[in-house]
Order: sequence, then structure tokens, then C-alpha cells
Amino acid sequence: MDAYIGLGSNLGDRIRNLEGALQRFGSIGVLKAVSSIYETKPWGVDEYQPRYLNQVAVVQTTLDPLEIVTELLAIEYAMGRVREEKNASRTLDLDLLLHGQTVLEASGVTVPHPRMHERAFVLIPLIEVAAELLHPVLKRTIRDLAADSDESGITGMA
Repeated sequence: MDAYIGLGSNLGDRIRNLEGALQRFGSIGVLKAVSSIYETKPWGVDEYQPRYLNQVAVVQTTLDPLEIVTELLAIEYAMGRVREEKNASRTLDLDLLLHGQTVLEASGVTVPHPRMHERAFVLIPLIEVAAELLHPVLKRTIRDLAADSDESGITGMA
């Protein structure tokens, strides 16, 4: 099963934070693909927060969504993430976006990610690794969802 994981960082050495997370994904499965890194303005929060670096990874896994989220939280913690308040700046933010065509809402975990289709900072990198993947609830491709998103404030990294 392929798990699609969103990565974000807006504190510290942002590139090193993303790279460190990717190196730890072995606890989830085999890293199959990684998008480019995009710099994005903060979404839904104080515009004075530092800009984020975002990317998406595809991991082939035998873990179920709840197990993956547990591993993602452990990676965030190991990388210095402190959860003080909702939408605060963070060294690392890892989100399970999709788990194949799984649709799940259990134990505080929702798959697909309930707001991924609204977030260009997720959809733009996701196009690179899964443009034709069908969203299991909306029944639209990632490319189609991205075409409807607001891409302002997103720039690719060289």
C-alpha cells in the first residue's frame, strides 16, 4: 500500500528538518518517491510566521493508517517538535494525506486528510508524485484538485 505523507517546516534549518524526517521514514516502509521542495506562506495563521518549506513523500508500507500516524508523531517528537498551540510555527509537521484508497475516521485519524484538497501547498508537490491519483472521497484526480487551488504564495526551490 502506498502512503502519501505531507512534510512541512518553518523553524530552524528547514531543509535539514525535512531531510531528517525522510531518513526516518524507514520505520514506516520503503521510500518510493519524494517531490521537490516548495516554499509557502503560512496558511490559515498569522501572516508574520516564517515561511514554510513543504514537500510530499510516497512510502510503500504494510502499516495501517493509525500505525503510520503513531510513527509520524514519534518522528516529529524525535526531530524536536513541540506542540504548544494549534497552527503554531513548528520544526516539523508530518501529515498522512492518503493511504491508497482507504477512507477512515477513527481514533482522531481521518484519511484522506480532511483539508488536503483545500491546500495548494499539499496539492502542488503531490502532483509531482501522484498527479493522476484519484481522491477516494471526492473522486477527482490530484491534478484536477490542484487546478482549483490558489497557488499564490507558493514558490519552487532551486
